[in-house]
Amino acid sequence: MSDTGRQSFTDKASAALKPDSEKSTTEHLGDKVKGNADSAGSTLQPQSEKSYGQKAGDTLSGNSNNNDESMMDKAKNALGMNNNK
Repeated sequence: MSDTGRQSFTDKASAALKPDSEKSTTEHLGDKVKGNADSAGSTLQPQSEKSYGQKAGDTLSGNSNNNDESMMDKAKNALGMNNNK
């Protein structure tokens, strides 16, 4: 479960698993806005205040604020599903 004010893990997974070629412009923009808001939330929330689940979710989504590519993006790139990189 994600912490209050953060994007749910279900929403992140849904957005990440749908191929970019099948997303509308609105979906692309929504994903970008939600991702940026979640990244800001990750930056503003001290590690000491994050739940264990949120820490794990941030690590898996690459949202640990060190500009690493997320594991999901790495998988999408390997499968040729990430068209915007």
